[in-house]
Amino acid sequence: MAAEPLLRALTRVRATILNDETLVRALATGRRRGRQPAWRRVELRYVDLKSGRHLQVTTYDDTQAHTANHAVGPAATEALDALLEEPFGNWHVDTLTESLQVRVTKKGEALVHATAARETPAAPVRGHDRAKARLLPEGDPVLRALGIADAEGRIKPSRQAKYRQVEEFLRALDVAVTDALESGRLRQPTAEEPLRVVDLGCGNAYLTFAAHRHLTRRGLPVHLVGVDSKQQSYDHNTAVADELGIGDSTSWVVASIEAADLDGVLPAAPEVVLALHACDTATDEALARAVGWDACLVLAAPCCHHDVAAQLRRTPTPAPYTLLTRHGILRERLADTLTDTLRASLLRLQGYRVDVMEFVESQHTPRNTLIRAVRSGAQPRDVQEEYDALVAAWGIRPRLAELLA
Repeated sequence: MAAEPLLRALTRVRATILNDETLVRALATGRRRGRQPAWRRVELRYVDLKSGRHLQVTTYDDTQAHTANHAVGPAATEALDALLEEPFGNWHVDTLTESLQVRVTKKGEALVHATAARETPAAPVRGHDRAKARLLPEGDPVLRALGIADAEGRIKPSRQAKYRQVEEFLRALDVAVTDALESGRLRQPTAEEPLRVVDLGCGNAYLTFAAHRHLTRRGLPVHLVGVDSKQQSYDHNTAVADELGIGDSTSWVVASIEAADLDGVLPAAPEVVLALHACDTATDEALARAVGWDACLVLAAPCCHHDVAAQLRRTPTPAPYTLLTRHGILRERLADTLTDTLRASLLRLQGYRVDVMEFVESQHTPRNTLIRAVRSGAQPRDVQEEYDALVAAWGIRPRLAELLA
């Protein structure tokens, strides 16, 4: 990447996006040092409506997407200029001829990298009412091998919920990996040194195989390891990997999360750690392993929260919150919130930037929270005091705190 003044780089981004004949897609993510953009992520493309061509801008906050269309000309230019004023840390622009990446450094300069398109892309899709793009199409071999799709590549009616879960997880993973790569917190993998990913408590590996497929379709070399304590999971996952022809880029380990030894499986510690619907304190064990490995990126979708709920039943509720724990169902929901709040705080104390967001519920559990943590090395202010006050007030001791200690 070549360094150049930020204004010059953004002017190049502006000119590239405003060319409605060649733009395929543009993406703005991340944030600059000490500043926060209005949106977590922005996507731009051109669509053809009855009234003519428009620049479609889709902005994402923490829970949903907002789409607006701006007519080509002054309206589109004004909308784009407003976005360029936002302190995004990264811009990625794909056209019919090149891929342009701009990353803003801590000093406020721009690192610019432009490469020719790897292959001649298809004409950009300009339709406005197109079918929702799937990160893993219904006919993908992975879905057939996992029994989510039938032999004709159609999602089975009984597996629609699982397919939706896979799609929503891949969208969260895609955003997290893109942000981490473009910010430089996650290295660019190569065929010689593929991205090291581990899924702790993988079970029958629906999401594990989906993650492997999606990352490789993005052109990222990956070696993915699934860890589960059941021999049945090992046998099932090995057979599926062989059927898909990915046995050389996947490995399976029979072990508990705490005891799993990956030294003979990966050449170095995992860089991306997944823990999806690991029950109760198994999520804490997975997060502790991720911290111990200095993992760059962690995605955890907690399941049940029995440990803190049991502690709340044993200890007096601090005033004036007794009404919150009088009813069992409310006490359970409070335990969910406290557990994940404390997990996020402990990860921040370990140098991670943490987001807790909504995640689609699965057919196995109504839990719909996803913890996304990216190692930043930042030292947060006042988090330790707030954490200590919270656990002291409620008289609880999170399992993750014991594991990290």
